[in-house]
Amino acid sequence: MNTIVTLTINPSLDKSTHFDKLIPEQKLRCAAPHYDAGGGGINVSKAIARLGGESLAIFTSGGPIGKALEQLVEKEKIPTQTIPTKSWTRENFIALDEHDNAQYRFGFPGPKLSTHEISKATRAVAQAKPQFLVLSGSLNEGMPDNFYAQLAKKAKAKKIKVIVDTSGDALEKTLKEGVYLAKPNLGELAKLIGVTRIKDDEIEAAAQKLIKKGHAQILVVSMGPSGAVLITKDQTHWVKAPKVPKKSTVGAGDSMVGGIVWALSQDKSLKEAIQWGVACGSAATMNEGTLLFKAQDAKRLFKAIQKNQ
Repeated sequence: MNTIVTLTINPSLDKSTHFDKLIPEQKLRCAAPHYDAGGGGINVSKAIARLGGESLAIFTSGGPIGKALEQLVEKEKIPTQTIPTKSWTRENFIALDEHDNAQYRFGFPGPKLSTHEISKATRAVAQAKPQFLVLSGSLNEGMPDNFYAQLAKKAKAKKIKVIVDTSGDALEKTLKEGVYLAKPNLGELAKLIGVTRIKDDEIEAAAQKLIKKGHAQILVVSMGPSGAVLITKDQTHWVKAPKVPKKSTVGAGDSMVGGIVWALSQDKSLKEAIQWGVACGSAATMNEGTLLFKAQDAKRLFKAIQKNQ
């Protein structure tokens, strides 16, 4: 039995580079590209692996780009189960302008999946029977926005703890099924309770509204460079993000989820789980492009966070 299973229905091959200065209508000379396997669930599995844990990464894969994606995941020594697709896996492009340190992130839509391919992904998740199921990332073009909600409903019936990190209608419909843990950011939390903006001193009350409705047992609200807060019906843990030299925010949220679910799988307390989440998320911002975090950085930041709380 796999303790943790991650699903990435819409993975990507992430290509990152840097250049001297952004000038319109001129040929820009870029550095040699760096390639990483991307997509919410894959990044979560990568984060877990870097902390010494193990998860089964289930993801779709199609065409030459999909094959390259598979090879990159294999290099991370992550157990995988791929769902072959007729359409090619998508690519994302991230470029850093060295002139002003501005990062440009170009995300492309995922290919349309057939009904048969979607069913294969659903069956793969159903057969895995983990303790924790992580549903993370965007959905492909044309997919029903209740896809994650349907998976969550089936998983809950088997006493599986569902962790969801997505956005928009997919997040809203999944929460209506009720999950173990969700990680909205401030904007997503505001939308979920029907307001345009939430101040820091309103976060806890807003989260409690969703918890009382049975939408989630645990809410982790990410606040970017300010850190995050973990809220349950009877616990609240605020964790400030340590100050680090920021190079890229790509994968920071996924790293946070990876740190949290790894800690939970190790039977650590909720307070420690959110501390690990913030440590991993902050460590991810210290690396260029799509590199996620280094284990030694995350461990050092975790110790610093514990010391300061």
